Amino acid sequence: MAMSAADIERLIRQALPDAKIDIRDLAGDGDHYAANVVSASFKGKTRVQQHQMVYNALKGGMGTELHALALQTSAPED
Repeated sequence: MAMSAADIERLIRQALPDAKIDIRDLAGDGDHYAANVVSASFKGKTRVQQHQMVYNALKGGMGTELHALALQTSAPED
């Protein structure tokens, strides 16, 4: 079963409550998404660490319910 954009946003928001999240369904199939996540929690972290935080928030959904996620992360600008 595919993961919905609402499910992705809910899981990310649980892990990163302050996050500004924009999710787009790239193929219209509920299986390929692009997400832009901005969170103060990312401050001082490498891009890889930021992405790991988002993947961890998805609780193992990557590669199972969610086939592809093009991810952009950043800390808010001061």
